[in-house]
Amino acid sequence: MSFRFFRRVFLCIVLPAVCALCAACSAWAAPVLMISIDGLKPEYVTHADEHGLKVPTLRRFLTEGTYADGVQAVLPTVTYPDHTTLITGVWPIRHGILNNPLFDPERKFSGAWYWYASSIKVPTLWDAAHAAGIRTASVSWPVSVNATSVDWLIPEYWRSLSPAGGGNPQDRELMAAISRPDGALAEMEKRLGPYMMGNETTLEGDATRTRFSLDILRREKPGFMTIHLSSLDEAEHLTGPFSEESDKTLEAIDGMVKELMDAALGNDPQTRVVIVSDHGFVKVDHLFNLYIPFLQAGLIETGKDAYSGAATVTAWKAEPWPASGLAAIVLHDPADAKTKEQVRTLLDRLAADPANGIARILDADEVKRDGGFPDAAFVLAMKPGYAIGTALSGALVTDHSPVKGTHGYLPSFPEMHSSFFMMGEGVAKGRDLGTIDMRQIAPTVAGVLGVSLTEAKQPALRIMP
Repeated sequence: MSFRFFRRVFLCIVLPAVCALCAACSAWAAPVLMISIDGLKPEYVTHADEHGLKVPTLRRFLTEGTYADGVQAVLPTVTYPDHTTLITGVWPIRHGILNNPLFDPERKFSGAWYWYASSIKVPTLWDAAHAAGIRTASVSWPVSVNATSVDWLIPEYWRSLSPAGGGNPQDRELMAAISRPDGALAEMEKRLGPYMMGNETTLEGDATRTRFSLDILRREKPGFMTIHLSSLDEAEHLTGPFSEESDKTLEAIDGMVKELMDAALGNDPQTRVVIVSDHGFVKVDHLFNLYIPFLQAGLIETGKDAYSGAATVTAWKAEPWPASGLAAIVLHDPADAKTKEQVRTLLDRLAADPANGIARILDADEVKRDGGFPDAAFVLAMKPGYAIGTALSGALVTDHSPVKGTHGYLPSFPEMHSSFFMMGEGVAKGRDLGTIDMRQIAPTVAGVLGVSLTEAKQPALRIMP
């Protein structure tokens, strides 16, 4: 065949196709506002009428955007691993954020969580956007302390033993020190009033997050911004999902979402707004105190702290690492076959009693296949309604719980499904995606931004008309 023939094929077929592809990519290089509503079960929006909920902003996504009936989260279904999957597109076994708190078998870390972005082992959406020259911002997103690819950052962090605690006024100085750019938070506080001392998980805390997020949106006009609103999760823990208090909390959050959307769209009408959540929720009425049989079996030894007198772990062969609806079991010596067999026998005995509320025991290979806890010998998974307690004495199972709702159960449980909603120019209207994999969300957002996440292997969602 002649050169002229190949030239004609190139000019008439190949080149137009390449140009069309480039035009499509360019069209999707649009700003993204990504808001996480912690603990948002999709039914709060998809079945709002059945629950008498007034959430007009969120319900717009059902007719004006694309959404999922449910998002299968990751193992374990708790806030920090899930939020990191939302911005990386990979399982915890790959991104490195394995639970909310660090594994601290001897109680030496004062309740520390995975706060620092340096713990994330793969590129994030912040990294990809920043590298592409897109201005980035984030307010209160988990695992964001010292996220160097975020231009305007107010991270989630606290120093008290409880995530919702914090009463030391000097912690305001700490929040200013770990926010960026240097001095930015102090300047914002002159305009907006004080930011939180730590991590207020109330509606007032979310109102503060929203106020500061709006200031960043209007003044800095970021091309990619992540915001974490946490008061619904707190309400569900205290009163259960779909309680009157939880419903009222979400209705207030709906108004905050409208303000944030309006500000982002005011900056650029082509902005795509993404609403996500980290996990579902179930009611809780029993606590299973797993530490007690481990103490009785001699797998954990305790003593008293010399200064405070509080109970402390002095030695351990195997210890639970609780995550609310399940617990990883970690061996002090992973090669200790005798202790591993002792633990397996103990777990089998506990699971044989239906009163203990145990759903499954996963071995190490099953846990790794599900993408979580690479160092766990086993995972003990509870049935909905039963949560892992941390008492060192007393009853093995109690029928009273300080919390009325929780999460952390196996991601295969439908009750743990989280949410995905997207709306904006060029997004299909009224499309129901069914149930999706949480790992698909980050590559989908990356596509909208016109960037790529090399470690995320799941296909992007079908959001275009």
